[in-house]
Amino acid sequence: MSQTPRIPGRVMALDYGRAHTGVAVSDPTGTIARPLPDVDEAGSPEGLRTLAGLASSYGAALVIVGLPVTLAGERGRQAGETERFIDDLRKVLSVPLIPWDERFTSKMAAARGLGSAASAHSKAAAVLLEDYLGSAEYRKQRA
Repeated sequence: MSQTPRIPGRVMALDYGRAHTGVAVSDPTGTIARPLPDVDEAGSPEGLRTLAGLASSYGAALVIVGLPVTLAGERGRQAGETERFIDDLRKVLSVPLIPWDERFTSKMAAARGLGSAASAHSKAAAVLLEDYLGSAEYRKQRA
């Protein structure tokens, strides 16, 4: 029986898009999600380096990436592209990375507002991060 790894510190969330990827980071206590500026062309070598640098500079102990699935929970074309991005990102990160169901995050972000300065993508990343921080999986990792 494997033990769930303890996550001590910040969590970074990504709302992947080929052109623009939203980024959000938690505070050190894992209570508050804050949107950051988008990263353009995050799947490119430069974009991947930028994301790895952000994870390092913010002291992220974990990175989650929104996985777009259908309402029925199936993976479509966009999910396949996101999974390829996740595979590439794993190669440059020094912390664990997990995909996280992102259904409804964009709509929820638009409904909440979450500050006018952040892009829609980073607002969606913040909603994704809030969802993860409120999950039983995260609470288990923090224990």
